[in-house]
Amino acid sequence: MSHESSLQILAEKLGIATDFWDWKGRHTQIPQHTIIAVMAAMGVDAATEESAAAAVVELELKPWRRGLSSVVVVTEGDQAHVEAHVVHGHPAQIRLRLEDGEVRYLGQRHHMVEPREVDGTLIGEASFAIPSDLPTGYHRLELLSDDRQTESTLIVTPRFLGLPERLGDRRLWGYAAQLYSVRSSSSWGIGDLLDLSDLAVWTATQQFSQYVLINPLHAAQPVPPMDVSPYLPSSRLFINPMYLRPEAVPEYALLSQQDRDAVSGLHEKLDDELAGESLLDRDTSWSLKREALRVIYCAGLRPARQMAFDDFKRRQGRRLRDFAVWCVLCELYGNDWRQWDDDLQRPSSPRVSKLHNDYLDEITFNEWLQWVSWNQLSDAQQAAQDAGMSVGIVTDLAVGVSGASADTWMMRDIYAKGINVGAPPDGYNQMGQDWGQPPWRPDRLADTAYGPFRSMLQTALGHAGGVRIDHILGMFRLWWIPEGGSPREGTYVRYDHDALIGIIMLEAQRAGAFVVGEDLGTVEPWARAYLAERGILGTSVLWFENDNGRPATPDHWREYAMASVVTHDLPPTAGYLANEHVRLRHELGLLTESYEEEEAAAECEQDAWMRRLDERGLFTDDVDDDVEAKVLALYRYLTLTDSRVLNVALVDAVGDYRIQNQPGTWKQYPNWQIPLSGTDGRPLTLEDLYQMERPMRLASVLNGYSWVPSPIRPNS
Repeated sequence: MSHESSLQILAEKLGIATDFWDWKGRHTQIPQHTIIAVMAAMGVDAATEESAAAAVVELELKPWRRGLSSVVVVTEGDQAHVEAHVVHGHPAQIRLRLEDGEVRYLGQRHHMVEPREVDGTLIGEASFAIPSDLPTGYHRLELLSDDRQTESTLIVTPRFLGLPERLGDRRLWGYAAQLYSVRSSSSWGIGDLLDLSDLAVWTATQQFSQYVLINPLHAAQPVPPMDVSPYLPSSRLFINPMYLRPEAVPEYALLSQQDRDAVSGLHEKLDDELAGESLLDRDTSWSLKREALRVIYCAGLRPARQMAFDDFKRRQGRRLRDFAVWCVLCELYGNDWRQWDDDLQRPSSPRVSKLHNDYLDEITFNEWLQWVSWNQLSDAQQAAQDAGMSVGIVTDLAVGVSGASADTWMMRDIYAKGINVGAPPDGYNQMGQDWGQPPWRPDRLADTAYGPFRSMLQTALGHAGGVRIDHILGMFRLWWIPEGGSPREGTYVRYDHDALIGIIMLEAQRAGAFVVGEDLGTVEPWARAYLAERGILGTSVLWFENDNGRPATPDHWREYAMASVVTHDLPPTAGYLANEHVRLRHELGLLTESYEEEEAAAECEQDAWMRRLDERGLFTDDVDDDVEAKVLALYRYLTLTDSRVLNVALVDAVGDYRIQNQPGTWKQYPNWQIPLSGTDGRPLTLEDLYQMERPMRLASVLNGYSWVPSPIRPNS
């Protein structure tokens, strides 16, 4: 077998693409060195012809070495089967234990497969039928033979998710907000979870929205410097305590006057240090807020609150302890565990265990931060629902974590080493993207029965009515880039999308939530159809909705989609109309075409949309500002579509124009540091929003009536 043919076989077995069609429809071959590097990250040596041939044999034998696969994922109602491997000639029986405790035995199927010699032992294969009437959930398979017993996880996933039944057939609309940018006069320099509660109450009671979609709340670095991007977190299993409001922690009410004065003094100091700053400063805000939270933590807990805290730690288990230890290690040795001593680079090392005893109070403090964060997020969701929202908070799930993250430290073996995730060049970013995130290894995920993936989803959906999954196409395939290479030098690696999407659906079903998949960029056509068939909402952005080069008519928009005018990776509509996206990309050197050509294309695009809006009679004479008139008309267009969920960018409601994030940049632009601002570029507080008429006019468009100063709740 030649090296080339061995590589091709390995690539097919491992789900590694050897070619692909780029965004311009060109067929592109993947360089051999890229394929070999990606295989190495999966633990497969394919550098030589001999090693590649040996790897082929080993992959073929892998399932025969196990009695059962680590996990079997099926869809409810489907006829499925599972293969078992025992010593040839020995009996085999599979017992099924359902979540509710019921026990069944699987029937054996006619299955003629020749036995194989594995490590000197002849192994036989038997096949068993999985009943089609099983309930959704996580069940156990037990292989019983006379000389061995093996267990496996059986996951039965929903066939269709859709919108929760309680929402009925009505269409939903809500705001999208970057929470850190939405500040009140009482917050600590960064929008927080109490601000989220207040934002939800305002939009629900005054504008009758049904949800607020926020950026990921994933944990960042525990001490400065913190990464500014909510999409490059340190853990997707825990919450960023930066979003806490110290004064909203119940124990604050029990502080002595001296401790209250200490907290107030820290708040005043922060206000002084941030005075005149035009950008958000997470490091300064968190440093002083953390001191205030430490004061509150040291005050102790009432007995019942201590019981609740202890129970939280028990339910979170070892993972919470490891995360808290990582936080303390970051304080001691810096935020990148890859730079620590070798005996600190695994949570199971004896030195790390000793550190747990030496720094128990600091570790408990970090566990407490997670507990109070969890409680304040719960309070925000409850406040939203109490105010009348049928959905409440919709959280966001990032694609991955940074290479220096807690998750990669805690679960080192599950991540591919020497690989970053990104995107090939496309119309969105013509240079391609490297997100600096190591990907999960598909084989390791399966080996753990998707345990970390399930935990991540449970965190995201713990206090939410919905979840947006950034780059949901990563559940099908991810663009792996070997370290040292450019985004152009990567390749796609496939994941078991049936398993991943099915588990997402199962967790959402249990949480009573819906799922929105961000499916923009280079998309295989069948992937969107698959998501629709499973009841996962797609993402439809007005500027990208085209039909043969022209603005798509309302009847061409997907019903199962969250429809919006812009995203956080585009300027707010006011900025988009001013071609801010073209100007900025030109200044940053991100265009592959000339500035004049790109600007002309943008003007042509806008002219086409303005004509479409005019044809539909969507311009009205109830506002004097030309930009606001266009914004309102664009959102009126959304209401003509069949999309079940409409999304309004909060920045559009206030007339903001600066982009939050310019993909493909790092230090070149202050990504994720722009405060919510008005038409004049001056920062706004939540209290300012309450007094503004502009958001009320936009809300009236979504509610389907003309705005008056004292709105009346529309019939639901």
